[in-house]
Amino acid sequence: MIQVAILGCGTVGSGVYEVLSMNHDSIAGKAEDTLEVKYILDRKDFSGTPLAGKVVRDFSIIENDPDVAIVCETMGGVDPAFDYSARALKKGKHVVTSNKELVATHGAELLELARQNNVNYLFEASVGGGIPILRPMMQCLSANEVSEVCGILNGTTNYILTRMIRAGLSFEDALKEAQQKGYAEANPAADVEGHDAARKTCILASLVLGKHVYPDAVAVEGITGISLDDVTFASSMDKVIKLLGRVVRQEGKVFAFVSPHLIDKSHPLAGVEDVFNAILVDGNAVGQVMFYGAGAGKLPTASAVVADVIDCARHLHLNRFAGWQDSKENLITPAGEFVCSYYVRFAAADAAAVTAALAPCQTVECPQAPAGQAALVTEPLSGADMAEKLAALGGKALSCIRIL
Repeated sequence: MIQVAILGCGTVGSGVYEVLSMNHDSIAGKAEDTLEVKYILDRKDFSGTPLAGKVVRDFSIIENDPDVAIVCETMGGVDPAFDYSARALKKGKHVVTSNKELVATHGAELLELARQNNVNYLFEASVGGGIPILRPMMQCLSANEVSEVCGILNGTTNYILTRMIRAGLSFEDALKEAQQKGYAEANPAADVEGHDAARKTCILASLVLGKHVYPDAVAVEGITGISLDDVTFASSMDKVIKLLGRVVRQEGKVFAFVSPHLIDKSHPLAGVEDVFNAILVDGNAVGQVMFYGAGAGKLPTASAVVADVIDCARHLHLNRFAGWQDSKENLITPAGEFVCSYYVRFAAADAAAVTAALAPCQTVECPQAPAGQAALVTEPLSGADMAEKLAALGGKALSCIRIL
């Protein structure tokens, strides 16, 4: 029997316990041993529930119990999750997590601790929830040089944009609906400002490069500035708006950023709607492959966590996941050097000034254009050049969005 501890019994942690329980026999067959939850670390009161006898409030109980072989960290955040994870690894316990903030911030350090102690630090659930992406990139696609990873990495923002496109809701109304359905937090900043997607982009970039990419290297732009006017113009161009996390090789440079994009309706990511996520990987041997599914939620995320638990159980005495190394190199080129075309919306009265400043450009033909509004598409140019041109316009550009 292999003993497991769960740190945090919120949405994901309770889901891990549920999956381990409901699929107990089949999991035992795959793990080649039975898995039992010995401890649950949580401050809530579980008296009168089946979990009551397993709950502890002092991590040192788990840390110092030699029978606990695998620790599931589902607490979220960095503190105290980093401390607990590091202490568990130093005690020779495998650690699996769904905590993208922790992996993005301290992944290299925790991977090195795992290596030193001949255990594993696994985090499949940290990107894409229940979608398998990290292990396929490390194993199935390892023969490829990856030229781009591009994904819809946040279900909340994808739901909001879907409702704006499909139902004509304003950003504010779509956000309110997402909150009512439990898809968005009371404070939705991490989602709508792009920070959640940026942490996942960090992890994907680290896998692509084999070196740790820290969050401050990823340029971030959210969806708070997207309006229904932008949705209307995008539709007239046969495009939709998506918040994308991207890791791109362009002319020998590597870029990692999160921002809204206009993408063709024929693009594989265009049909990914509501709270679903999808990640497109472009390898020089395999071409494009896409991973699609539930990017969050109790059981989908728990599914990925428990898969990592099974992996650890099958390799109790072997460190087998190389992950990436720490690096102080400047691996990511500033997003200002990334070259692409841009969609720009402006007041029709300012058309002469805007088109002159952004020439050469192409006017967007939109029969349903909002009153007094116009839009254009630029030729490919760097982000820095675009920013300079926008600054010279002195606020005349009402919206500016990258085009994929």
